Amino acid sequence: MATSSTSNSTDRLYADTEAAPGSFVFDERVAEVFGDMIRRSVPGYGTVLAMSGVLARNHARPGTVVYDLGCSLGAALAVMAEALPAGTCRLVGVDSSPAMIDKARRLLDEQGHQTVELHCADIRDFPLADASMVVLNFTLQFLPPEQRLELLRRIRKALVPGGVLVLSEKIAGADPEEERLLTELHHQFKAANGYSRLEIARKRTALEKVLVPETLATHRQRLEAAGFGRVDLWFRCFNFVSLLARP
Repeated sequence: MATSSTSNSTDRLYADTEAAPGSFVFDERVAEVFGDMIRRSVPGYGTVLAMSGVLARNHARPGTVVYDLGCSLGAALAVMAEALPAGTCRLVGVDSSPAMIDKARRLLDEQGHQTVELHCADIRDFPLADASMVVLNFTLQFLPPEQRLELLRRIRKALVPGGVLVLSEKIAGADPEEERLLTELHHQFKAANGYSRLEIARKRTALEKVLVPETLATHRQRLEAAGFGRVDLWFRCFNFVSLLARP
């Protein structure tokens, strides 16, 4: 993950025992610590991020567009910009959080990626076209489940021949025992990265109705329904996965 002096604030948002956690919102407070939060909360995030560059080199086509939908601080965009020869294609990031877009612009500018386009918009409405690669890193899970298929259909229609979708998600276990195991391992991962039991519990409460995970089988079925003929699991760590979907 590309970093800078403005992206290293430590996540202590859920350490406060006085205030109720409330629902998770991508506001200024979250944007300020998001780099630290996702690194310490998502197993394998660094690998998924680094592989964005490898996947872009394999699939980005000259004269097309590479989208990062739900781009947050623009870390994947920075990795892809570094991996691709200048002017190969348009790199476009979209996020509905003004705080995330503002900070992403500062970080990308600091790293010399001024040509990356950023748009503050709802990915469900943002026009998509001529895409050789679309990245959805831990974004679909924040949309209501009934709205996910339509977005995937729009992405499929926007892909040029040979185009791909990279879909990274937190998943639910296939049965109660797997769910228990994956949740326990995830919590242990967070604890190993310095989060207290209180912080883990409070953040889980905040995310409960905001982030709705689904099983890997559900994701595969929906991608097929959206028109993707080939779906490969290329990364998994505990209850976090990344899929490469092709028409």
